Amino acid sequence: MMKELLIAAAILAATGSCRNANSAEVKKAMQELGQTVENPGMALAPDESTDDAVPVEDIVEFDKTVHDFGDVSMNDGPLSCTFTVKNIGKEAVAIYEVVTSCGCTDAQWTREPLQPGKSGTISATYKNEDGPVPFDKTLTVYIAGLSKPVILRLRGVVHEKKKSVAELYGDVKLGTLGLKSLQYKVPNILQGESSGEEAKIANLGKQPLKVTFADVSPNLAVEVSPATIPAGETAAMRFTIKSDAKVWGSHTYYATPVLNGKKADKPLSFTALTRGNFADWTPEQRKNAAQCIFDESTVSFGTVKAGSQIMAEFTFTNKGKSDLKFYSADADTKGFSAAFPENTAPQKKGVIHAKLDTSKLPKGETVVMLTLTTNCPARPLINLFLVGLIQ
Repeated sequence: MMKELLIAAAILAATGSCRNANSAEVKKAMQELGQTVENPGMALAPDESTDDAVPVEDIVEFDKTVHDFGDVSMNDGPLSCTFTVKNIGKEAVAIYEVVTSCGCTDAQWTREPLQPGKSGTISATYKNEDGPVPFDKTLTVYIAGLSKPVILRLRGVVHEKKKSVAELYGDVKLGTLGLKSLQYKVPNILQGESSGEEAKIANLGKQPLKVTFADVSPNLAVEVSPATIPAGETAAMRFTIKSDAKVWGSHTYYATPVLNGKKADKPLSFTALTRGNFADWTPEQRKNAAQCIFDESTVSFGTVKAGSQIMAEFTFTNKGKSDLKFYSADADTKGFSAAFPENTAPQKKGVIHAKLDTSKLPKGETVVMLTLTTNCPARPLINLFLVGLIQ
């Protein structure tokens, strides 16, 4: 049983991707730009980076990074969309590979190099053959000149048959405003940058509904398009969070909808995790950075009775050349917390002291996760796991 728990923790800690890079296409595109690729079939993973990383916003600009098909039916057939990418740099660039997350999605893209100021497209089609389920597919776009790929997403919810707006958005109501949730998540934010998402909302009333927001948390921006939603129609709610040098790790922001001038009785929450941004670090800075190595990333507390208080330790060593800093420790479970040293000198050991109150957890096999935000360019986020059986 404990073996299965350890495997589950390992699966949570690891990510994988399917890559079928076409080496011939990669070489052709790069040769047209006068560049070479040592091994075009091996591209960087989305969270990897190199010493000469170039920010994507300095080279290309996408009209969007997420296409939400919203609620569709199985009878709608294949679902297609197009992303536009513009070269805003000073030299020609090429899209040399687009890798889809699975065989249920196809992609086509502009093959010829894009001159400065010119635009190309990436067209994607979700086959819509998986039945009535939500989907969230990714396109990993490799662009010459960028050491990290750009991740595009296609998402939506497939239903067996078409549903009315009231059926789709009637579960959560603020007056005549229909939503699927009061809580939203935003992709990870890099310090010095911002991150955003969008969600569908609906006017369940019989009159137009103007939606604005009050009591908006600092660094959060929320807007609805169209701002006035026709009766029985939907709109896109876009929310963006800007990083703050004082905010690290997981943080929740709030905004209260104002409906036709009247403030709603409940706010919406938006949660995001902010981590370090090392894109502009020099090779020398990376060489002399902190390096956090844990003796074990998974600790077992064995079998305990419900209500037990679990204490655990995760020992680490700073094998880098600079002080190691932990900015935050975020648990994925209520009753799970941790204490950590703020600074650990080079070549010194340290301990993360974790505490778990099992009275807040159901009986059975348990895997809880702690996410550390660090100043390590190689490991800006570190996941630790506590596993066991609660009887």
